[in-house]
Amino acid sequence: MERDEAVTERVIIAGFGGQGVMTMGKLLVAAAMREGREVSYFPCYGAEVRGGTAYCHIVISDEPIYSPSVEEASALFLFNQLSYDKFRKQLGDGGLLLLNSSLAETDPALERAARGRCLRIPATEAANEIGSVLVTNVIMLGAYCAARKVVSSTAVLDEMEQMGKGKAHLLDINRRAFHKGEELGGRSA
Repeated sequence: MERDEAVTERVIIAGFGGQGVMTMGKLLVAAAMREGREVSYFPCYGAEVRGGTAYCHIVISDEPIYSPSVEEASALFLFNQLSYDKFRKQLGDGGLLLLNSSLAETDPALERAARGRCLRIPATEAANEIGSVLVTNVIMLGAYCAARKVVSSTAVLDEMEQMGKGKAHLLDINRRAFHKGEELGGRSA
């Protein structure tokens, strides 16, 4: 993916354990690396394996990265209401909030004062329609790729195939989920 100027994307992905937050982060980072970008990945989660808050900070850049911490996000993925309540204020000016509208609602007053744009993606509902709630994260990633164009869909799909070796039975549903996300993100863009 060619760019005319250097781009730095600061991302926070947040949800509860078991929603695939960390897997999605790793997939996004691997796709950016595949395209020759500088990346950092900083996972954070509590002692709970499932059900507790899980989030990660990701920086993707064309230049060296000096800190993996994201104070102000240019893209914010929020998978549930608790994550929205905790992280919504970290969206920077002109940023993109991708909200799993199946499990979270925005505050109308905050929405009016928002510094960025919000894409409401019914990701959990769409995942259930595809056949597995486990692909909610892939739907959100597809929506991001369609709306933001920081990493190419080709890089994500290639990396998904690489990461899924030995799990060929999951590759088809993940591809369908990614394309559904692209459709939802493109429609909302």
